[in-house]
Amino acid sequence: MISKQMQKQVEGSSLIRAMFEEGKKLAAIYGAENVYDFSLGNPSVEPPEEVKDAIIEILNTEGAMGIHGYMNNSGYEDVRKTIADSINEKFGTSFTDKNIIMTVGAAGGLNVLFKTLLNPGDEVMTFAPFFGEYRGYVSNYLGELVVVSPNTVDFQPNLDEFKTKITPKTKAVIINSPNNPTGVIYSEETIIKLSEILREKQKEFGTDIYLISDEPYRELVYDNAEVPYLTKYYANTIVGYSFSKSLSLPGERIGYLVVPDEAADFENLILAANIATRILGYVNAPSLFQRVVAKCLTAKVDIETYNRNRELLYNGLTSYGYQCVKPEGAFYMFVKAPIADDVKFCDQAKEKNILIVPGSAFGCPGYVRIAYCVAHKTIQGALPGFKALIEASK
Repeated sequence: MISKQMQKQVEGSSLIRAMFEEGKKLAAIYGAENVYDFSLGNPSVEPPEEVKDAIIEILNTEGAMGIHGYMNNSGYEDVRKTIADSINEKFGTSFTDKNIIMTVGAAGGLNVLFKTLLNPGDEVMTFAPFFGEYRGYVSNYLGELVVVSPNTVDFQPNLDEFKTKITPKTKAVIINSPNNPTGVIYSEETIIKLSEILREKQKEFGTDIYLISDEPYRELVYDNAEVPYLTKYYANTIVGYSFSKSLSLPGERIGYLVVPDEAADFENLILAANIATRILGYVNAPSLFQRVVAKCLTAKVDIETYNRNRELLYNGLTSYGYQCVKPEGAFYMFVKAPIADDVKFCDQAKEKNILIVPGSAFGCPGYVRIAYCVAHKTIQGALPGFKALIEASK
């Protein structure tokens, strides 16, 4: 029999993945062209041409062991330096290779961090709506996820409630901007206030509280929006980044952590994160794609494809009467369900071969998430169904 801890994980298994599997079943029955699957944030645009060119160049010019061998647990020094230099150029920071840890995607980086930081019973705070896997990541290291209620007006963090929920057990706060599932970017005003609260609480409790910025969607923004770089606002910030969305490489599992010199217990953080990388079985981030991403730091996916989808979906849904804050980034739309029960609404949508995820999975009942990283024709095909659903709810 499986462990009791995994029994709980199986019972709370990801609704997103379940909907994705349901989509495959429906496609087999009705044909893929007749199923409108908005369940999974799987990039729909091709990786930039630079990625393919980099792979070919590396394979043709470097020896096998230079590509496929072990290296420092933090990753190749030259790759880390190249990434640090790129961050410094973009944000006016002063990182070096020692501040960068290459990771197995953003998820791998978060797991390394929680392994590094958490004692049993430590609290990690986050703001609803949030990426549901955070629960599993935190509980895996015997921590407790403390959720701050959603602000459904504009989906900026509810800082008044946040301030009251911080305790001496608070070890970390995790934020995700641009946000999955809302697409909202946390404003500079929000980040400044959040940082002030954390500094005040650190002083009050005599503890170190780490701010973890989960940033797989940093490069996917619209209308020239800016995403604040958090290390500039709060010393105890750690940034987790992934190339899964920015280069359309989700299956390659490649990302990095940024740990500033100013972070409390910096030397031990780096050492412990390297040990955690080994203990968790990653050993190191994928060797080939460390070298690939280092050559593609200025490359970008065709975000206009996502923007075109965003405009079509947002304009269509709001014209039918759906309520939604227009996403500023990422490729998700978080829409108020026209009935109170978001799970029931998703079941009704499934009857029209439309697959969407209930907001309950993100700690925000009454809403649904629609991932618009799909073919344009998928949105066109689904809109009549969405219209029929809201009309039937009246």
